[in-house]
Amino acid sequence: MAASNSPAGLVTLADLEADPHPALARLRAAAPASWVPALGAWLVTGYDLAVEVLRDARTFTVDDPRFSTAKVVGPSMLSLDGAQHARHRGPFNRVFRRDEVHARLASFTWTETVRLVSVIEPRGAAELRRAVAGPLAVAVMAEALGLGRADPVQVLAWYDGIVAAVQAEAATAEARAPAVGPAGTAAFAELAASLRGVIAAPGSASLLSEAAGPLTEAEVISNAAVMMFGGIETTEGMIANALLHLLSFPAQLELVLADRGLVPAAIEESLRLEPAAAVVDRYATTDARLGGAGVRAGDQVTVSIAGANRDPAVFGEPDAFDVRRPNAGRHLAFAHGPHFCLGAHLARLEAQVAIGILLGRLPRLRLDPRYPSAPRGLVFRKPPDLHVRWNWSTLRAQPCHRHAACGIAARSLAGSALFSQANRTTTSPRRSAVPLAGPVNATWPRTSSSPPQSPRLIRQRERAIRASHMTLMTVSSAPVRINLNRL
Repeated sequence: MAASNSPAGLVTLADLEADPHPALARLRAAAPASWVPALGAWLVTGYDLAVEVLRDARTFTVDDPRFSTAKVVGPSMLSLDGAQHARHRGPFNRVFRRDEVHARLASFTWTETVRLVSVIEPRGAAELRRAVAGPLAVAVMAEALGLGRADPVQVLAWYDGIVAAVQAEAATAEARAPAVGPAGTAAFAELAASLRGVIAAPGSASLLSEAAGPLTEAEVISNAAVMMFGGIETTEGMIANALLHLLSFPAQLELVLADRGLVPAAIEESLRLEPAAAVVDRYATTDARLGGAGVRAGDQVTVSIAGANRDPAVFGEPDAFDVRRPNAGRHLAFAHGPHFCLGAHLARLEAQVAIGILLGRLPRLRLDPRYPSAPRGLVFRKPPDLHVRWNWSTLRAQPCHRHAACGIAARSLAGSALFSQANRTTTSPRRSAVPLAGPVNATWPRTSSSPPQSPRLIRQRERAIRASHMTLMTVSSAPVRINLNRL
């Protein structure tokens, strides 16, 4: 156990919530795993040891009574290990593969992002976490679960109620606080009722209907609840953190603006530098050795994803944000082993589309220096607010609000060749090209004095652009510059 004056004994919860990285670096330099009294747990900060713990579900399990989520929503893939974990997760594996995610949700994600950005575009300023990142995560997860017609406010209310119930359950276990209140119980009951309707809908092609065969209705609902939690909280943080990093490091932003194919790499590097989920908990099933430390059966073992992702033995200059980092994809932001994030491909899709469209639609996007934007959070880390500004003029070129950013995010999603060819087939000699993403260009009049096109030509152009857009959404190709399928 840690002495009171040791690096582990000096760590406070306030340190870990505000800026944990200096404390994590001190702990890692002393030992890759340390007993931290403030947490009442072993904290793993070394990369290799983190991978070892996350892989070994027999010795370090999630299946423990202290795992509060299961008490609120029931057993799920999040709270089970071994054969039961495989049974709960198996029915969802296919629909969350990269090709399935893109086929089902890429077009919706694109449309929803463009809609959200179009709302704020004329304002010249916004708080992007609540204006874009959060609403996008809610809308995409609702669509994925078959709740697309539900009021987003209602979906958020269910989400907030379940989160509050999980937090209250954890507090009950640790501090004998009051048990889960009726609000949390009601929120889950309302969500469950809506999900039952999705499952039972005749002819439904939702992922929940597909999973209902091998699993009971209650099990499908429990897994849907944990997917909703992960799909909203961590994806919102992932988008917000990536924007914050790009806007905080102008030289790196310039690299991405010059080569939009670096958007996926920038997102992976952001996930390494500040993962949206900073820690994950496991529980020792037996006495074990952990990096030289003796762990007893029943001990809580908390893996610091944030600490492992800055291990200098794996990542050179670990505190730097480098969009060209060759091994950024080795980060553990989506965990590792049997509990590797099921929705990783969907989260990456959302982040790549959001970043690409925001950079393309909001000229000179920058942080608003009047507001703080540092990430915070003990478990889930993101900026409490992300206030930004950009240049806006009603006299500047007005690209198509449905497809203007296609050229930018297209290179992130599927490479530029297809879209570039589609644009060449629709270019008018009277138009000047506005560069969007290297060789990918969209043509549009630069000023209102440009000669008008006939309605027939306009309709032809719109049909061609829509066709290229929909074709692009169904193309499956390897991500650019970085291997996202490393695990």
